[in-house]
Amino acid sequence: MRKLQVWLMTVSILGFGLSASAVTTQKWELLRFEDFSRGKLQSLRLSAEGRLSLGPKVESISGPAEDFYLSFVAAPDGSLYLGTGHNGRVYRLKGGKVELYFQAPEMDVTCLALDSKGILYAGTSPNGKIYRITGVGQGDSFFNPEEKYIWDLLFSEKGTLLAAVGERGGIYEISLLGEGKLLFKSEETHILCLHRLASGDTYAGSGGPGSLYFIKAGGKPALLYESSYEEIKAITTDSSGNIYIATSGTPTKPRPKEPAQPGAKVISAADVSITVIAAGAEKPVTAASGAEPREPGAVYQIKPDGLAKKLWSSNEEMAYSLAFRPEEKKLYFGTGAKGRVYSADSEDRVSLVYQGQFEQVYELFTFGNKLFFLGNNPSVLGSLLTEQSLEGEYLSPVLESSTPALWGRLEWLAEVPAGCSLLFQSRSGNSSRPNETWSDWSPPYQKIGEQILSPKARYLQIKALFRSQAGNASPVLQRLTLFYLPANLPPTLTSLEVFAPNEVFLKPLDQEEVIWGLSAVKKSDQSGREEGRIVSLGARKVVRKGYQTFRWEANDENGDELVFQVYLRKEGESDWRLLADNWSETIYVLDATTFPDGVYELKVVASDSPSNPPSQELKAEKISLPFIVDNTPPIIKNVLASLKGNELELSFEAEDNGSALSKAEFLVRPEPWRALFPVDGLCDGPRESFRAKVSLRPGADKMVVIRVQDKHGNSAVFWQNF
Repeated sequence: MRKLQVWLMTVSILGFGLSASAVTTQKWELLRFEDFSRGKLQSLRLSAEGRLSLGPKVESISGPAEDFYLSFVAAPDGSLYLGTGHNGRVYRLKGGKVELYFQAPEMDVTCLALDSKGILYAGTSPNGKIYRITGVGQGDSFFNPEEKYIWDLLFSEKGTLLAAVGERGGIYEISLLGEGKLLFKSEETHILCLHRLASGDTYAGSGGPGSLYFIKAGGKPALLYESSYEEIKAITTDSSGNIYIATSGTPTKPRPKEPAQPGAKVISAADVSITVIAAGAEKPVTAASGAEPREPGAVYQIKPDGLAKKLWSSNEEMAYSLAFRPEEKKLYFGTGAKGRVYSADSEDRVSLVYQGQFEQVYELFTFGNKLFFLGNNPSVLGSLLTEQSLEGEYLSPVLESSTPALWGRLEWLAEVPAGCSLLFQSRSGNSSRPNETWSDWSPPYQKIGEQILSPKARYLQIKALFRSQAGNASPVLQRLTLFYLPANLPPTLTSLEVFAPNEVFLKPLDQEEVIWGLSAVKKSDQSGREEGRIVSLGARKVVRKGYQTFRWEANDENGDELVFQVYLRKEGESDWRLLADNWSETIYVLDATTFPDGVYELKVVASDSPSNPPSQELKAEKISLPFIVDNTPPIIKNVLASLKGNELELSFEAEDNGSALSKAEFLVRPEPWRALFPVDGLCDGPRESFRAKVSLRPGADKMVVIRVQDKHGNSAVFWQNF
């Protein structure tokens, strides 16, 4: 009887409970299939429901020391034939012995096939040929299609050999005498795989981009399905007539919007056929040396009428191989670059069955009650057995904390039957990938609630060890949870901007005019409108006399909520005046009319106190560039105005003790205001002289009005009769 153990706990660190705030206790949890699948499995399986348990035993088959294992076929007598690259060799494996069976002059043996008499045929690439091999070292050229690649071989119902080729893309039919003809010329640059039905009909998958063709025995090829991927790498079917395809890669060129040839159609229930014409050459992806770049992949189920359904997809794994096991009613498919075998049942539930210590599951093949696989990078040959492994290991994805973290306690939810065990270990470091700088693996955690022993660091990884004394029971891990406290980092103030005098921002949707960033002290301006602090987006910039606006940028690496203190200090003073406390905006408006003229500085202090306990908050501050408060208007003096005939001669001087002058103008009614420039031509200093001669119209007023304004909007007016 299996014993159910369920461990649940509430964890706290340093006395603070679990919270959504950034620097309180954080939770990291693996619960779903998508969570656990980001880790690495060894002798484990992961169910569609997200449960980890011991997986099937793997029988490793001793193979030759070759760079790549590219093709595989099993003979009725139990012999296994293996095609390899890049030395162009075919091996026979039988009774635990490995013997060189045939040496081809080409680099790669990309496909193998056995005829009804047990004679082996091998297709090679590049610039490949098809060889007929009758015994050890006894092989000769059977057919040369004069193509660069021979991707697949398949015997038809009538005993002829079909060969899928590239770069010109097509299928050859070859008689037993070695006489071949082009059966199908594809629009795509490669035909990569073939699959024959019991009826004698054949499916073919292409690359550049990936399409599925149906070739009726004695009929013409028909396009059944166009995929959105670069290649269809494998095809298989089930007893219900459903078709399964493994697709991979991003298309190197888009499909044409219109059919390449008139009359081309997707096949329906009716027997509609087309013939397509070859396009330019494109080389499909083959087994690569070294790490494989991440490419997308998918597995589809296609009904005989062409209706397609996606069973599985990934942005990081390419689907390479397929095998359907009718006794289980399951589809198996192999992927890269994580060396995984998945299964999909009749309910379309996808489970991860096996993960190897290599990159690509290049081929799957069922023989007897075994599921054989070819793996590459490094090259491996093995089979998945029906028996269960007795031990396995799960390596979690690396947990990344925003800052170096204090690790809390570990909890999990699991079923551990009698005779089984489930242990955990941890390690930590400060690099995103574990290396020699990381800590050693901790002693095993056996009881729920044990404190994680790994040193404080930014990254952490968990290892789960599964053990069973018998092959009929397994621990089942359903959830893995840990808690941690990231180190608190101080906030940063990256900028503090001082706007021009009198520039403010208005909340656009308010009926009342509200200045964004103005303290909540009520005040009436010249129009009598009440103003206060607001939170607004899309504010409108306007000019309002007497205000000075400041804006800053602040951030916190922990994601803490920030509040601000705003201080003011006049030049020559040592103490700062507090203007605002617990300010939540990143904008502040000073009512400059309430302060005497002079040069000032504004200081902003940012604090993460809302997200941290008392005494543990951190602060940062920034001081603005000096700015001027000027509430005093300019002085207009030494005014001379005289009338000579109908011409007014005007001169005066203006000065301002706080800021530069910005403009001057005069008025002689009934004429409008007229601008007046200084003698030096530029109004940019605190003292300027002005002179002008103006012709007056008859009946003009005998009084001139002079108005001068400084940079802060302060105006002075002077009246002079003449």
